[in-house]
Amino acid sequence: MKKRNIFLTACAIALICSVSIGSALAYFTTYTEAKGGYTISLGDKTTVDEPTFSEWTKHVVITSANDSEPVWVRAKAFCGSEYSLIYSDKSGKWLPNSDGYYYYKDILTAGQSTEELLVKIENIPEDAEDFDIVVVYETTPVLYDESGEPYADWTLKVDSGTVEGGAN
Repeated sequence: MKKRNIFLTACAIALICSVSIGSALAYFTTYTEAKGGYTISLGDKTTVDEPTFSEWTKHVVITSANDSEPVWVRAKAFCGSEYSLIYSDKSGKWLPNSDGYYYYKDILTAGQSTEELLVKIENIPEDAEDFDIVVVYETTPVLYDESGEPYADWTLKVDSGTVEGGAN
């Protein structure tokens, strides 16, 4: 009789436990769906514009898309070895660096454009009709240090592009 009571008690406990297993397993198998949502744009989108070319000078402007994150910008131009390039800008916001790039000193935020960077081609022969110049620009996200000051890490290149014979 004692064995029978133990057996019935064990069966009752097993029955009680088995009733709650279904709801526990339902936690792992139930899912839900939602409609709608928000578009999240990660990264940056920039384009280089060369609105005019006059007097052997390229006028380079880099524009950030409306949904772009804030970025730092740098640019560099290349041409054949027989020509030399002189960089200038009227705003003083493009600063030369020893790596050959010109760095825009302001942060480029969504929807903004840089001031014009002028790239003048020199040593042009009198009979020159054909030349090739490539403008390369790069952007990197704006990072902040512990004190909240913005800085650039050019090893985190997000976007780079070439223009005039190349592709973005």
